[in-house]
Amino acid sequence: MKLIAENWPPVKGDYVTGKKDSRIAVVTLASHLDSHPEAAIWGSSKTENLGVEKIIVNVISNSNIRYVLVCGTESRGHLAGHSLLAIHENGVDEQGRIKGSQGAIPFIENISGTAVERFQQQVRLINRIGLNDPEEIRKLVRNYMNKGDAYPEEPLVACAPKKRQPSFAAPASGDVIISEEFVMDSNAGVICPAENL
Repeated sequence: MKLIAENWPPVKGDYVTGKKDSRIAVVTLASHLDSHPEAAIWGSSKTENLGVEKIIVNVISNSNIRYVLVCGTESRGHLAGHSLLAIHENGVDEQGRIKGSQGAIPFIENISGTAVERFQQQVRLINRIGLNDPEEIRKLVRNYMNKGDAYPEEPLVACAPKKRQPSFAAPASGDVIISEEFVMDSNAGVICPAENL
C-alpha cells in the first residue's frame, strides 16, 4: 500500500519537510521556530481559512502522519490554532464555516467535507498552543515520531487551496447616469455601458 502521495506535500506554504515516514507534523502558528528533521512536516499557519486548508491537504496526503502538534503563538484575530482544533473536533457546516471557530473568517472553500472527515479520522491533535520552548517541542516530536502505525488507507489528495477570485456581476439596473454611454449601480459600485441595462 502506498503511504505518501506522489509529489508530497501537494500544496506550497511556509513549511519544511523532514522524515516523511514520521508520525508527527508540527504547526507553529504565528511563531517561526527552527524545525526538527524528525517531524514529517513543520511550518507556520496564521490564517483560519487557507492556512487550515493547507494543513489538512498536506497531512491527509501522507498516511504516515497520525499526530499534529499545534504549538507556538496564536495569530491574533485569525485564531488559526483555535480554528484547527475546532475543525478537527466539530467539522464544518453546510456553508463551509468551521463549527465553533472564533476566527475572523473561518470558512473552508477549497476542500471537500470528505477531506475534513479524513483529517478528523487520520490524526490526533496535540494542543500546545502558546508553547515556544524549542527543547520541549523537540521532546514531543521525539515522543510521537514513531508512535503507532500509519493510517490504514492510501493517501488522499484533495484539491489544492487557491484564493477565490472575486466575481463581478453586471448590475441589474443603473441608478446613476454618468453620461449618455455609461450608468452606475451605486449599490454594487459598478459602471457599465448604458445599453447593457
